[in-house]
Amino acid sequence: MKKILLAILLMPILSFSQGKEVLKYFKSKDSLVGVKNQDEKIIIPAQFKVFSYLEDGELVKGETIYFDGFKKDEKPGKNEWGYVYDKKGNFLYKPFFYDNGADYFSEGVRRFVKDGKVGFVDRNGTVVIKPEHDFISPFNYGFAAFCDGCDWEKTESEHKSIVGGTWGVMNFKGEIVKPISKAVNAIEVQGEYFPNPFNYNEKEKNILQFFQKQNKKLSELYYVNHYTKLSENEKKLFFEIVEKPKENFHFYQVNTYDYRRMEAGSSYDFKFLVSENGKTIFALDYDEKIPFENWLKKEITEAEDFQKEHQDNPNKLSK
Repeated sequence: MKKILLAILLMPILSFSQGKEVLKYFKSKDSLVGVKNQDEKIIIPAQFKVFSYLEDGELVKGETIYFDGFKKDEKPGKNEWGYVYDKKGNFLYKPFFYDNGADYFSEGVRRFVKDGKVGFVDRNGTVVIKPEHDFISPFNYGFAAFCDGCDWEKTESEHKSIVGGTWGVMNFKGEIVKPISKAVNAIEVQGEYFPNPFNYNEKEKNILQFFQKQNKKLSELYYVNHYTKLSENEKKLFFEIVEKPKENFHFYQVNTYDYRRMEAGSSYDFKFLVSENGKTIFALDYDEKIPFENWLKKEITEAEDFQKEHQDNPNKLSK
């Protein structure tokens, strides 16, 4: 299932480009994949063995070109998966290998690998944190844990774990952050506490106020299928702006976090886009944006149906 969805989830999504040039993937006779434009001019030669499902002639989405695989007869480098190019055919980076494919975007960035070191790029393929560490976790609530001198160790399961090395925590600028004493708004990362990383102007505060007013309803919808009884405080959700309008991305992205300040939902669930003027709000469903009211009605219907089928569910919807 993961491989089938890669073409949707792992191409840099949600750029909603207004570019005029149309690019499409094409396959050679030996099933290698490249990219052409609408005039059949080859932008990137067919040289990639792609592992996700991809049709000949399928359109390139987003502001970059992603190949879910490697060049013919190439051996993947450590922690690498796939290739990303710009729309002129210039190589940009190799994504970090995660969950049997390229790394997901988290808080607007994804990990990439260069010469065995890990850094971060944005949806346009621009390097935002240079590759200087042996491992970095995805960003969550504005922070990412990193280590140097560490390595992967096989476990009894199919997964591997990181062992050894010197660990630290970085902020969204790539700066090392020192822990603080536990406080009301402190964020816990690997057992230590760090200052709240989010600051907003008045416009951004107004955007978040919309979601705060919806907090009770949204928390009920999110936790309706949770298997243990939660207190009202534990049900409370937090909303933060993790991306702001920029080139090729004309929205504020709002992510949802649970009471532990952990990202709620999956890579595509309980995430929202707000127009630059703050007046139009969408919910995300994979790479589609749905008007918030339509999304809310759908979520309410699904939650009500779930509650009817699971009447012993401890986290009830309010009437």
